[in-house]
Amino acid sequence: MKFLVVGLGSMGKRRVRCLLTLKQKNIAGFDIRKDRREEAKKNYKIKIFSDFKDAISQFKPDALIISTSPKLHMKYAHASFDESIPCFIEASVCNIPQIKKLAKKNFKHNVVIAPSCTMIFHDGVKKISQIVNEDKIGKILYINYHVGLYLPDWHPWEKKGHYVWDKSSNGCKELIPFELTWLSKIFGEVKYLNSVNLKLSDLKINFPDICRFSVLIANKTLADITIEVLSRPKTTRELTIIGSKGKIILSADQKVVKFINTSKKKFTSFPINTGKVVKGYENSEKPYINEIKSFIGSVKQPQKKPFPNNLDHDLKMLKLMEQIQSKKF
Repeated sequence: MKFLVVGLGSMGKRRVRCLLTLKQKNIAGFDIRKDRREEAKKNYKIKIFSDFKDAISQFKPDALIISTSPKLHMKYAHASFDESIPCFIEASVCNIPQIKKLAKKNFKHNVVIAPSCTMIFHDGVKKISQIVNEDKIGKILYINYHVGLYLPDWHPWEKKGHYVWDKSSNGCKELIPFELTWLSKIFGEVKYLNSVNLKLSDLKINFPDICRFSVLIANKTLADITIEVLSRPKTTRELTIIGSKGKIILSADQKVVKFINTSKKKFTSFPINTGKVVKGYENSEKPYINEIKSFIGSVKQPQKKPFPNNLDHDLKMLKLMEQIQSKKF
């Protein structure tokens, strides 16, 4: 297969590495920035384009991986659809009407369009799914989840040029559907209950730096979730799941998922975030590699190996995000 990576920033470079790890050799990259094109060409030895139309007409890709800032996702996703080229799209938080339009256009034509759902491939999330499916802790009653990352530590080399500083695609906003996607896949349909969005820090931003919200999952599980861009000097990802006969804990600090139930005297633990962590990045490459592997499988065998996320589900999460972010003081 021939892959065109659209956008050669942090995530675009990561996706190139994913493809190389998966032994894919026919890779090209497109970016409007000369410095990014030169860096990708030097480091990864891939073919480079400065014009998107040239990349499509000359390279003739079999699939696109869209790793631009969220504002541009739909521009290239619609272009990919119009050329009947399958595409993978990084997590989107902008242009919801255009996402809806693309979903409607694709209803009949059924080109493979894969919105990112990286956390589904995360070591800890996969282990949680297994524990829940095996009924190790009984009926899921309550979830408490806290995710945080200090905004200036998010791509510090790009300073405020990075999209997480932009109100329309800010880091606090982006993390809401990023986390709700995997929670809904494991536990069921998510319904909005209440939320609060505040700016507590002295960061020079025009959007909330903390969002706390409650949702009801599958009409039976209460989840209290905090998303913030304040945690320093290390990121925060701490999760507790309470069941009728036990509980699960995920701790990024301890790099572990562990569970205990009424038949056990102590926790059973499993390591997480295993695999190579590239300098300048926070997390292991492994879930991103497995996500691209799943995308490739869905392109080759769309019926047998469908990608675990789609535009319709993505839209549900984005509408929830809008509800959650609408409540401000």
